[in-house]
Amino acid sequence: MIPSKIAKENIARLNTAITFIEGNLSEKLSLEIIAEKAHFSPFHFHRLFKLVIGETVHNFINRKRIEKSAAYLLHQKEKNITQIAEAVGFNNLSAFSKSFKKFYGISPNKFKEESPDKYSKISKTESKIGKVSVTFEQYICNVNDALNWLKMKTNPEIKKTPRLDLAYIAHKGKIEAIGSIYNKLVKWATPKGLINEQTRMVTIYHDSPKITDPNNLRMSACIVLNDPIDLDGEVNLRILSPTKCIVSRLEIAPYEFQQAWESSFAFMIENGYKKSEVDPFEIYYNNAAEHPENKFIVDLCIPIL
Repeated sequence: MIPSKIAKENIARLNTAITFIEGNLSEKLSLEIIAEKAHFSPFHFHRLFKLVIGETVHNFINRKRIEKSAAYLLHQKEKNITQIAEAVGFNNLSAFSKSFKKFYGISPNKFKEESPDKYSKISKTESKIGKVSVTFEQYICNVNDALNWLKMKTNPEIKKTPRLDLAYIAHKGKIEAIGSIYNKLVKWATPKGLINEQTRMVTIYHDSPKITDPNNLRMSACIVLNDPIDLDGEVNLRILSPTKCIVSRLEIAPYEFQQAWESSFAFMIENGYKKSEVDPFEIYYNNAAEHPENKFIVDLCIPIL
């Protein structure tokens, strides 16, 4: 059961963020600025926002901007498209038109030219819904769904991970490309006798996929070393010191990793733990290709204070 004090505090802070977003759609709204207004770290804020609201901060801001622009087009016809785009925070008219058409299926110009009656439902819906706010029930329901998913899969533990001596290859780019980096690492490790049934791989996430541009994500693909070894080429050495972590041992399919991380962070937040400056990491105990259901046996490790 979620402690109501923590839930109510987080609800209030989320609503502060939403109010700030809705009142400043014409301004530059970075994740860092919004999180600071709500007294969250950007990393925690983005994960909790997505979990509770059901969409990313970026998508929420974009949707609110497009909805507000539709109201301008319906009720302030004296404004031209450029003025409206700027009024809702778009400095690029092309980007505004593209986003608007993607949302409503019609260009802003055509939307403006069509009879207001055709789109009166938009205005009525906006008026009826009013400002977005997080309710206690919504928060409890969404967070409990995440916690229940985790509970069905594992029992997270608070423990200190052992020192890990790692040979690693750095990767910058999309998360899906990490597989090719591991192929390089295995190709390097195999002739050195490092690949066997006891081999453990580790992925360290230096950036959050929820915050950083997918093309700029920094990760380390690692193999645990049991003995000292000479390194060469693009393979380097990294030592992961003993670290106090929330550790979730899971047996999951590739498509479940996002749910697993979000649920683990929900566990952290709702139990009052604070993430440390150490990067989150995964420790793999098997080769999913050799699992009967192609699942990974993995520890998700969130370093905490």
